[in-house]
Amino acid sequence: MVLTAPTALWVVPVSDLAGVARHVLDVARAGIPGWRLVVLTPPGDLPARLRELGADVVEGPFGPDHGLRASVTTLRDVVRREQPAVVHSHLAYADIVVALAAGRGPRLVTTEHGIARDDVVYHRSDAKTRLMAAAHTARLRRFDAAIAVSRATADAMREKWHPRRQVVVVPNGVDVDPAAAPSAAGLRILSLARLSPEKRLPALVDGFAKLHHSHPEARLTLAGKGPEEGALRAQVARLGLADTVALPGFVDPDRAMAEHDVLAMLSVWENCSYALLDAAGRGMGVVASDVGGNPEILPSTSLVDAEDARAVAAALSAQGLDPAARSGLTRWPSVADMCARIAQTYASTGAR
Repeated sequence: MVLTAPTALWVVPVSDLAGVARHVLDVARAGIPGWRLVVLTPPGDLPARLRELGADVVEGPFGPDHGLRASVTTLRDVVRREQPAVVHSHLAYADIVVALAAGRGPRLVTTEHGIARDDVVYHRSDAKTRLMAAAHTARLRRFDAAIAVSRATADAMREKWHPRRQVVVVPNGVDVDPAAAPSAAGLRILSLARLSPEKRLPALVDGFAKLHHSHPEARLTLAGKGPEEGALRAQVARLGLADTVALPGFVDPDRAMAEHDVLAMLSVWENCSYALLDAAGRGMGVVASDVGGNPEILPSTSLVDAEDARAVAAALSAQGLDPAARSGLTRWPSVADMCARIAQTYASTGAR
């Protein structure tokens, strides 16, 4: 008799290829041991890429762009049809819809990718902060397991939402080539981030200005789009850096990393950044703010106070000009390790 693997329905409310999409694609590529994976997502680039991998995809009216009523209806229809043993949601909108509409049959699991210890990162008012904290506290009571992508994320979840069950830490896995050599020495600095206030890009520009003063050959690329683009261009012009700082918009991350020596990320908060993981894994220099999950990925020599421009400049110089100072990414879980931990979490709920 051939036993059919139980189904894990992953519920993802966005379809662009930023953020959580990398996580979903990696898991779809590697597979969760002992489980059939089905992904529910709205139309867009993510379902198209999943189909290229041969993944089972349900594409339908789900997510904030389609509204709560349509999202609830879509989820209920998919649960009825697929009969999943686990419904695993990603991002706050999906968590809330799953808590409301998944029913009592499947076990419910959530992965937290994007909490910050400082509420102002995501919420612009105390009232919204209190409302969202109450909503998350309530919805977590419906879940059988909660996964965090870093210890810092798990700590923030416990502090803010007081989950009744243990939060399991499963870091984002990456596959590192052990034969990869460090990038050559150089001061081509790269930022791969949305041009928004929480990324603290003005602090990076200030640090780069000090670096450029002592190393006029240094170059900075601020890749990405966002509401701070105009202010950043004005800052660059004011500092006389127009010939050495580029704002090219969206770029291919792999190609950009291959063309630069140091990745810089001075965010107010990061949970478990794939950009940092990829950069460290390929032997680039890395400079990041000492916040969130960053210290779990990087050594102290890569971590700085983002508001200290001299410290930022010194770290950029050290990470760029001395490849031996780069730690790389050692003893980090692979994608297969991550998927195995997810399967263990499902087992802990009694799902089968």
